[in-house]
Amino acid sequence: MGDSAHSINLTDQEREKLESIVSYGRHSAQKITRARILLKADEGESDSAIAEALDCSRSTAWRTRRKFHERNRIEAIERKDPDRDYEEKLDGRDEAHLIRLACSQPPDGRSRWSLRILAEKFENLDETDIESVSHETVRQTLKKTNSNRIDPHSG
Repeated sequence: MGDSAHSINLTDQEREKLESIVSYGRHSAQKITRARILLKADEGESDSAIAEALDCSRSTAWRTRRKFHERNRIEAIERKDPDRDYEEKLDGRDEAHLIRLACSQPPDGRSRWSLRILAEKFENLDETDIESVSHETVRQTLKKTNSNRIDPHSG
């Protein structure tokens, strides 16, 4: 993790932007730390010295330097977008059927639905084309729609 391969030379405009991020504090702690890393690296400090001064790891300082060169410079302090997109398992119609089922009477012998039983019953509905749905998909859908008619202590 040498410093020389990723030396930092900020422009005046970049330095001003980073200093404003650090001084106003209306950003995530991660973003502020990365801004401080770039400012200290611009002053010529080593990764070890930066890590010591900012109470972060040497690898964090090194990765921030590297991102500064790989990305569009100042964007090194921003969070990276996810590498993949997740496709929605249920559409609005399916969500409505799931909520209707969750609001219905639970199976005999139960006072509330469990996520797993709800997922199993949902798969067997004639109104949906869903072949399989996990209890986690059921949980996320009900959470998204603020439905809490299931047993919070069952899986």
